[in-house]
Amino acid sequence: MNGGFDESTLSSTGEPCESGSPRRPLLYLVLQGHAPLTPPLRVDLGAFDEVTMGRGKDHGAVATREGGVRRCELRLPDPWLSSRHARILRVGRRWLLEDLGSKNGCFVQGEPRKSGALEDGDLVELGHSFFLFRLSADVGPDEPAILHAPPPAPALGLATLCPALARDYARLSLVAASRIPVLIEGETGTGKEVLARAIHAASGRAGAFVGVNCAALPRDLVEGELFGHVRGAFSGAATNHLGLVRAADGGTFFLDEIGDMSLAAQAALLRVLQEREVRPLGATAAVAVDFRVVAATNRPLEPMVASGAFRRDLLARLSGHRIEIPPLRARKEDLGLLVAALLRRSAPAQASSLRIHPRAARALLLHDHPSNVRELEQTLCAALVLRDGAETLAFEHLPETVRAALETTTTSMREEVARREELVSLLRAHEGNVAAVARALGKARMQVQRWLKRYGIDADAYRT
Repeated sequence: MNGGFDESTLSSTGEPCESGSPRRPLLYLVLQGHAPLTPPLRVDLGAFDEVTMGRGKDHGAVATREGGVRRCELRLPDPWLSSRHARILRVGRRWLLEDLGSKNGCFVQGEPRKSGALEDGDLVELGHSFFLFRLSADVGPDEPAILHAPPPAPALGLATLCPALARDYARLSLVAASRIPVLIEGETGTGKEVLARAIHAASGRAGAFVGVNCAALPRDLVEGELFGHVRGAFSGAATNHLGLVRAADGGTFFLDEIGDMSLAAQAALLRVLQEREVRPLGATAAVAVDFRVVAATNRPLEPMVASGAFRRDLLARLSGHRIEIPPLRARKEDLGLLVAALLRRSAPAQASSLRIHPRAARALLLHDHPSNVRELEQTLCAALVLRDGAETLAFEHLPETVRAALETTTTSMREEVARREELVSLLRAHEGNVAAVARALGKARMQVQRWLKRYGIDADAYRT
């Protein structure tokens, strides 16, 4: 649903970042619990002064301009939304959430909120629809003001609404068609091997994808495993062994956890990468090989170079193109995309009819998922089993670690509510005198002013 005027004519303003692109606030529709397969939305708040959310027949957004005020109206077929549920509006450099008299209320980080300033990463719950607010994101100059569908993903589990990561993925099609090495960085479980396989699939190389976990290679057998050996090369070598490098001839050689490779193996690998040939143990002649190398690490390699644990020349050789996959806790705007993809894969016959209870959705979105996509997949697989045929994934179907995240956050938010109530009480007692409130709390006046902004409290309203 689009209307009003051409959203491409909208101008967005923001501070430039290191890439030269402006940094702007974004609002994401991350997940709809009553319809978790529904495509998400992304709104560039820098292009608007006000965004209104409410119930409508269609799923989409309308951009309008009235009297110089730029508005975006999000309409969602969520039965638990009011027709005009809430709005987010720009006030100076802040963005405020305001309940427009909705029937089911507004929640921020799992706690009810009538109005107040939004903080970076806040989860906003309206009806069964969940939004995520980003105060500052690296947005490219050609990004639309309203993104109605995510960019194409290089592989299942790698879809993203994050502008910078989407640009990195878009460049991979060019990189994959070349022979340059690729170094993938990211925590365990972020999908480094999935991305490596996607690069191989897009490369057009006819050979095999051969992967090795460098951390699991026995130190005394590394060269034999990687480069192979001929019969009789050592005691027990009864037959010729091709080796992993030659098995990847014509294809892609994936070195997972490259930071765990011994210095001796690093030196041997460097020779192969430089000379494009390998000499099996016990052989007198080298054999030419043609493979594309993709390496991955969950450890920062530069500090290892500085400490002498990793070869500088090997890092340079592997760093033809580097890409980092952020941890899931840093890209929660992608959780809805990932949940939809994983439900389609894990329960293809039932995915379209599945629902996620709001409390379960809230827990999934507030949990940090320390083991990243791998943990999210296991969480959903377990929940699908425990639902025992029910159409709704309930809070009780989630692992205790995920449920605990909601309970911890709720406790933290209760403390936030208590602080807000204390501020209001003191403002009443001191008739809006911020300095007096600061003295009563034993805090700096600037800290109290920050709290007032955070909680959307106007001190002037308490002055007589």
